[in-house]
Amino acid sequence: MTELLPQWLLSWLGEDWSAVLAYITNGKHLAWYASLQYTLIAAFVGAALALLFGLMGAAMKQARLAPLRWIGNGYTTLVRGVPDVLFLLFFPLAFEQAVEWAIAQAVCTPEQLATATGWPLCADAQWYLSHAAYMTMACVSFGLVYGAFAANVIHGALQAVPKGQLEAAQAFGLSQRQVFWRIQVRQMWVYALPGLSNVWMLLLKATSLLSLLQIEDIVVWADRLGAPNYLAMVGAVHGDWRWKYYLVLFLFYILMTLLSEKGFNWLQARASRGMARAN
Repeated sequence: MTELLPQWLLSWLGEDWSAVLAYITNGKHLAWYASLQYTLIAAFVGAALALLFGLMGAAMKQARLAPLRWIGNGYTTLVRGVPDVLFLLFFPLAFEQAVEWAIAQAVCTPEQLATATGWPLCADAQWYLSHAAYMTMACVSFGLVYGAFAANVIHGALQAVPKGQLEAAQAFGLSQRQVFWRIQVRQMWVYALPGLSNVWMLLLKATSLLSLLQIEDIVVWADRLGAPNYLAMVGAVHGDWRWKYYLVLFLFYILMTLLSEKGFNWLQARASRGMARAN
């Protein structure tokens, strides 16, 4: 990378800083920087899915039909009661093996199914997942887990909208559907955004667990680059520098937190426009 810089700049930096620049722009470090995209994809796509699952869960929790309420309450209770790490390990593995079982029923012979002692049930049933497939399952896992938290937040926000306003809207001739979408949902965001910001923060921190799904994210690369590095020809390149790389990740997540707070403050101000406030 330093070969692309002009000579005057390298001379101005000096030999020591030029060596540092060459080190932090080598191939492995560039791979570390590129792995940031997986963290951001998992965070934003997972957040979008969490919001979708949250809206669906909240709608079912207050549905008129009892079976839908049971499903909504069961979803939020079950998922929130399972540790995040356990769910991230369970869901992708269970989904992968379920797909392999379905493939085995279609391609394996009855003799292979009857005598199978390992997994998959036969060689043809092996499902080789791509990196994109692992990322997809990671995003869905994040969406399912934090969608349960979002569902409770949204459900509470819907209940927080003053009932008098809903009754007044019905008195003016609005249908129940119009009251729900134009009044209740419109004002719900004001009450939901503080709670949803906490859900987003939890999801953002959970992106550090992507390595559990065999994704080479920024945490994996930080551990690799910071581990003691020795070459037979030159001896020790550097000792245990992992704390330095983890410090960079620490600063990265703090920066993301500060930007997120500003973003949610802007959303809160925008959602509150036109709403009456008590003096």
